[in-house]
Amino acid sequence: MTTVVLADDEALLRKALAALLPLEGEITVLAEAEDGESAVEATLRHRPDVLVIDLEMPGVDGLGAVAEIRRERPDQVILMLTRHARPGVLRKALKLGVQGFVSKSAEPAHIVSVITTLHEGRRWIDPDVSALAVVDDCPLTDREIDVLRVTSEGYSVADIAGRLHLAEGTVRNYLSNAMQKTQTKTRHEAARYAREHDWL
Repeated sequence: MTTVVLADDEALLRKALAALLPLEGEITVLAEAEDGESAVEATLRHRPDVLVIDLEMPGVDGLGAVAEIRRERPDQVILMLTRHARPGVLRKALKLGVQGFVSKSAEPAHIVSVITTLHEGRRWIDPDVSALAVVDDCPLTDREIDVLRVTSEGYSVADIAGRLHLAEGTVRNYLSNAMQKTQTKTRHEAARYAREHDWL
């Protein structure tokens, strides 16, 4: 029997996995978490064989949670669920020692077989995830992506500067570069374009 903690902010998906995984294999779900902070807490409290965690969550995201967990439990086995993995994100996750990546659209039976694979000490990266990560057609720099991500949350230039610890002029430069590269007229259009292309 493999024990699991499930962390995903999408309640519907999390509840479905919690119900389906035990039906598909020898899996016991010890706890569910709806954000990065509670994922850290649940993992440290329950000490599961495998943590199944979503990459994108509010507050502390999947990578932030994994970094915290690694400090306390360096050997924790981790399976990351993702809709799209940019190369930078994949590299960061691998550096943090994430052993597996599965697409969020995968069948529960497939997720169970990957959990078992990881529990046996092996690694797994879904082919569609690795293909997406290798094909990096994003012309934006990491900093331009950062400012667009915060822009898409509705913040002003001053707020973005405060949140990212940058000067307002620097934020304007990044936004102007991003608008040029995406051939859009406003920063909000640029953020929407980048999100539609899975760059954020």
